[in-house]
Amino acid sequence: MKKNITKYTYCLLVMLGIITAQSCTKNFDTLNVNPNASSKAIPQYIFTKAEYDGTTRMLDLLLGTMQYTTSFNDVAGFGSKYVLSQSQQSAAAFTNAYPNEINELVEVIKAIGTDASQVNLVAEARIWRVYCFSRLTDLYGDIPYSQAGQGYNQAIYKPVYDAQKDIYADLLKELDQAATSLDASKATFGAADLIYGGNTDKWKKFAYSLMLRCAMRMTKVDVTSAQAWATKAIAGGVILNDADIAKVSYVGSGQDINKNPMANDLWNNDYVAQDGVTNTEGGKYQDVFISYLKTNKDPRLGAVSIVYNGGVADTTSAIQKGMSSSLNTKPVDFVTYSEPNPKTILLLNSPRLVFTAAESYFLLSEAALRGWYSASTASALYQNGISASMRQWAIIGGSAGAISNLQINTYISYHQLNTAGTFDQQMGQIYTQFWVGIFPDAQEVFASYRRTGYPALVPNNYVGNATGGKIFRRMLYPISEQNLNAASYAAVLARQGSDDFLTRIWWDKQ
Repeated sequence: MKKNITKYTYCLLVMLGIITAQSCTKNFDTLNVNPNASSKAIPQYIFTKAEYDGTTRMLDLLLGTMQYTTSFNDVAGFGSKYVLSQSQQSAAAFTNAYPNEINELVEVIKAIGTDASQVNLVAEARIWRVYCFSRLTDLYGDIPYSQAGQGYNQAIYKPVYDAQKDIYADLLKELDQAATSLDASKATFGAADLIYGGNTDKWKKFAYSLMLRCAMRMTKVDVTSAQAWATKAIAGGVILNDADIAKVSYVGSGQDINKNPMANDLWNNDYVAQDGVTNTEGGKYQDVFISYLKTNKDPRLGAVSIVYNGGVADTTSAIQKGMSSSLNTKPVDFVTYSEPNPKTILLLNSPRLVFTAAESYFLLSEAALRGWYSASTASALYQNGISASMRQWAIIGGSAGAISNLQINTYISYHQLNTAGTFDQQMGQIYTQFWVGIFPDAQEVFASYRRTGYPALVPNNYVGNATGGKIFRRMLYPISEQNLNAASYAAVLARQGSDDFLTRIWWDKQ
């Protein structure tokens, strides 16, 4: 009887095994496919994400470094205090860019392939890739470039660091080829393109504007190439009208990806209480910025700054006051200091401006000053830059940011370019106005500051800072690179110099 039970049990198990095997193999392909995922990369979807990610990585800690904002808190105030213990905050852009926008753009270009009818998609992806890489190399100097984003495709998990000089040469080549290849008669990303909706004429202007930016970066290290590329960019046509500004728009609700990333970070990290007192990270505008705006009777002051007066956001110029970056404890009069205007700077559905007409005009003003551009004068272009920089606040904040033509013209009349001054004096004027006019894109101002020396900011020699009381020249590589990419990391240090805040990158020369 025991033997029979054992035999029947064995037969039952065999039968169950057969049924189970059939169950596991029947419709296997159908049952094991995620219905919410695609087995094929859709370039339109990935490109949208890459645009979002590229604008998210505009390094906002530099708001403090360029002396727009500060905090009495050492952690939150790293950008304005350069606190040694918080140094690795500077590695964030590097850490986040490669697995996101850089990798995404590699996949977009691969997915499109060599289909000639899709030339605009490739061109726009290449232009955006230049934008993302140029911002990254301007922060760190030499970075992984030629082998970047090739872990999945080519099993390159330890990419080499390319020299910034070589990166710039390739970036300019990419812009030239991409701009030339754009064809208005062929397909685009359409609505998947958050910046221009696939408009090829505007993408071309963006490409040439980036070319002008990159060209002017090289004035101290290769002035001949700088002039050649600047001339080519100007001839190609750069962004000069408000309608052509490169910007990413946001709906301001739902998931965080749908909200202006800088506004969302500032709002949630510091200003959500809207009372001027309960600022979680202790942030306020810095005295350097607010004092400059007040002294020069700048009409942008009311657009960007408020003080909570009796619990109400007040834009009155007379009461605006910036906080010192030297503070390490909360001052008793904390509520009386200026902070970002919730209707403009903190507006979650405001667009993030990527490249503005104001920037083009300021760069053209320098080009004219150097004798590289003769269609207009340095003075007229400088004035156009100021005017464009004021108009753009209405683009950001609507009526809350609107500055009248009378206010703009009055300000310009009192801030003429001193054409009788030296080259350096005029550069000082142009790039001090650049500092005010490009705000809140502190990362771009940080790059121009290192190249030109303007605005003439006084460094913060805060106790325990990482730079010996100097404004840093570059960001630090992530510590993980020392462990996971040791050979490449050692090679870049041997070529570029120590992984230090004060090591100068290729174009940043004395």
